[in-house]
Amino acid sequence: MKRFVVWGSIFLLVMVTSCQKARTPPEVIKSIPIENMDGVLTQSGVTFDKSTSSDGNGSLRIDTSQPVTVRLYEVRDVSVENARLTYRAHLRTQNVIGKVYLEMWCVFPGSGEAFSRALQNPLSGTINWTTMETPFFLQKGQKPELIKLNVVIDGKGTVWVDDITLTKGPLK
Repeated sequence: MKRFVVWGSIFLLVMVTSCQKARTPPEVIKSIPIENMDGVLTQSGVTFDKSTSSDGNGSLRIDTSQPVTVRLYEVRDVSVENARLTYRAHLRTQNVIGKVYLEMWCVFPGSGEAFSRALQNPLSGTINWTTMETPFFLQKGQKPELIKLNVVIDGKGTVWVDDITLTKGPLK
């Protein structure tokens, strides 16, 4: 009986480990730690806040009294297709009435634009630093020439943005 349990356990272990696929960690395409206003596209209502940060280097502070889409950065010269793009950022909110979420646009040569929004868990109210992300699934042959990274404030309040990354990984 002991041999049966031992061999059964070994068989089960071999089966479980052989069924697991090796996962490739996502590759960082662009990392923006936010240390100043360099490269920020929307300047109105956006300031650099040295005293509030998720990583100690400062953050972007957005103050708005109405709904706004803040164009943060654009990423060009990305050679990627047949992959999962992920736009990730740390966000903090204060007295937000409405919802806050990330938005990523991919511009494709000759075929227009498409977007992805992190609507599954929008932020509202007053929230300490939290990580938010939105994926974009690129099929074979879909090669964006430009990727736009935005924050949408569908309401009013104050939002801080820090530590932005754009990664690519396998579709599955």
